[in-house]
Amino acid sequence: MTSNQVSAGELLQLIRSGRANTRADLQRATGLSRSTVGQRLDLLNRAGWLRHTSGISTGGRPSDRIEFDPAHACVVAVDLETRHARAAILDLAGTVLAEHTGDLDIAQGPDQVLDQVAARVPGLIEAAGTTPAAVCGIGLSVPGPVDWEVGRVVQPPIMPGWDQYPIRERLQEAYAKHVGDSGEGGPVPVFVDNDANLMALAEHQAHYRDCASFVLVKVSTGIGAGVVIGDDVYRGIDGGAGDIGHVRLHDHPEALCMCGSYGCLAAVASGGALARALSEQGLPTASGSDVRRLLAEGNAEAIRLAQQAGHLVGAVLATVVTLLNPGVLMIAGDLAGVPFTTGVRELLYQRAMPRTTANLNIVSSRLGDRAGLMGAAAMVVRLLYSAGHADDRLSRLAP
Repeated sequence: MTSNQVSAGELLQLIRSGRANTRADLQRATGLSRSTVGQRLDLLNRAGWLRHTSGISTGGRPSDRIEFDPAHACVVAVDLETRHARAAILDLAGTVLAEHTGDLDIAQGPDQVLDQVAARVPGLIEAAGTTPAAVCGIGLSVPGPVDWEVGRVVQPPIMPGWDQYPIRERLQEAYAKHVGDSGEGGPVPVFVDNDANLMALAEHQAHYRDCASFVLVKVSTGIGAGVVIGDDVYRGIDGGAGDIGHVRLHDHPEALCMCGSYGCLAAVASGGALARALSEQGLPTASGSDVRRLLAEGNAEAIRLAQQAGHLVGAVLATVVTLLNPGVLMIAGDLAGVPFTTGVRELLYQRAMPRTTANLNIVSSRLGDRAGLMGAAAMVVRLLYSAGHADDRLSRLAP
């Protein structure tokens, strides 16, 4: 590629990454002439994507510092759980401007759930002090495997009725009904991914950018993992990477999983499995969030079961750690407390080779319940402002 082929979208990547934040920096990084850099910047300025501030003076006239403006647009982010949902408006830097959390049963099916989600957005937009025209995209986090290319859930054990459902198209329709089209005309872009993937993306981007191999394990109603290699989520061929909840355990052949198979890790070590075990012992418990409450209250049986579940998950994670050699293993979700994490540590360090754990940090979630929301927003920003998407959007915005 010659320097004159460096597009405005590629200049934007240099600016957003901090590798080039003055015209001189951009010229040096790309080999473009001053006038060509100016033309590319004009496109980005007309779109309203940049802000300009005075740089530090070294004796002469201070250089104009060029930065990506995270306030020029906003994102709708939605994090669906099995029994509740979070929805929020965030700016492009991930700052939450307005947020709503409420009960929502994912088993009601996609039509009803997505319409309820879209119906909440107008109030959030108003609470955020912005307008529908400022919304550039929607990010949706779901508790099931997602075929990334088509944005559809594939054989989700805890999402009855969602298999292969056209989520993007239906959410666009529901959003248009309740809010309207995007500020750029046409349907608002919708992007969908698995919750553990998006939590991993958010946590890595916020706190662990220097970690080249990062694994997040979410243990709530189900069990899943998100993997970040370099700076990108690893999804596998069709979105199935990280689905460790369905690793088969040889010593639990009688445990029926919600996927229909026997012996899955999730059938014996998830929040849903613990909820069933506690209910059988006379302590009514409906979901992983109820187990979380019992753990916070210090319930002795919940603590015992959580540590036992940690042992089972830790045994599986010994293989994950041996394969990926991560620098950080993060435990998140309803069970991510001391009893469960202690169980994970005990079995993981017992089963894995010392070489693979010598530089391993086992940590808890730092973003907490907002990780899914922030990951969904980050996904939208990364995609819409990538070089290719940015150039396409600029071409449509041109007069």
